[in-house]
Amino acid sequence: MNPPEATRLWTSLPIPAFIIGDDDTIIEVNPAGEAFVNVSARVLRAAPAFDRLVIDADMPDACTRVRRNQAPLFLNDAQVGTGERAPVMCNIQVAPLADDPGRLLMLITPREIAGRLGQANSVASAAKAAIGMSAMLAHEIKNPLAGITGAAQLLSMSLDKDGRELTDLIVEESRRVVKLLEQVEQFGNLRPPDLKPVNIHDVLDRARRSAVVGFAAHMTILEDYDPSLPPALVDRDQLLQVVQNLLKNASEAAGDAGGTIRLRSFYDLSLRMRGRALPLQIEIIDDGPGLPSAIAGDVFEPFVSGRENGTGLGLALVSKIISEHDGWVAVDSVPGRTAFRISLPVATTLKEAP
Repeated sequence: MNPPEATRLWTSLPIPAFIIGDDDTIIEVNPAGEAFVNVSARVLRAAPAFDRLVIDADMPDACTRVRRNQAPLFLNDAQVGTGERAPVMCNIQVAPLADDPGRLLMLITPREIAGRLGQANSVASAAKAAIGMSAMLAHEIKNPLAGITGAAQLLSMSLDKDGRELTDLIVEESRRVVKLLEQVEQFGNLRPPDLKPVNIHDVLDRARRSAVVGFAAHMTILEDYDPSLPPALVDRDQLLQVVQNLLKNASEAAGDAGGTIRLRSFYDLSLRMRGRALPLQIEIIDDGPGLPSAIAGDVFEPFVSGRENGTGLGLALVSKIISEHDGWVAVDSVPGRTAFRISLPVATTLKEAP
């Protein structure tokens, strides 16, 4: 692409775009970015990026990770303001520039714009809306499937080997559909969280012990905990479900060869959402192949899966649970390292649950 074409592309982008220097200052901004901040490019150049852009996520840390890994990072549902205007919900993409790894391209897509930019977002929104109806239908569909399964099993008793192979296929596929329907029911009927003070290390240890004797028996699970962390305000069972889902995903991504998963906890005061601090951090880090680049920005959407025959509901359920805890979940993935990070509020007033 020659310079005039690059300039035309830059100026015609319909979403705010910023070039960030290696010291996190703004080097360049496109016209959509000027309009978003309501400040001219001349004034913005050389200004600290995250003084001009107030984002409820740890953007300096995100930029550091992008530079270190030389891989893009996606943040969904972040509140972005300027200090002078009300924040708006946006999706953020940060990527390294090929010709200068220290510089970054940051794209900010307000959700109302994202809904108009492509069919993919419309499909994702439609999928979310369809979940409610699917959950209502799932129970009714499971009943006739149970009848079909039972009839096939009875029929197989009077058939030859070839006939039994066909009835076995009917039973196997029926059970697979039932399993999917149960996941849809679970997603649609998730109860509101019963929030209580909980020691997150108890939850992590319970999830680890369950995993190593089951689906993660071929994996090495390491613990890297900050023992001084205060209790989190969470639903113990739902947080356990989230951690187990993420451990299972990491185990399945590793395949039969196995690998290592690191469970990490630490304290970070930099992240705030909707004016509330989320200092308690949990990371589930694996050394597997990483997320497919085609779906990296949409892994928390329903029915988005990188695995053959995957339902695409596991990570959507993780996102839904953490969102209902007023928390935050994000992923940073490159080949050889995938880290899911969960940020949670501190319990400050109630007694810790037994």
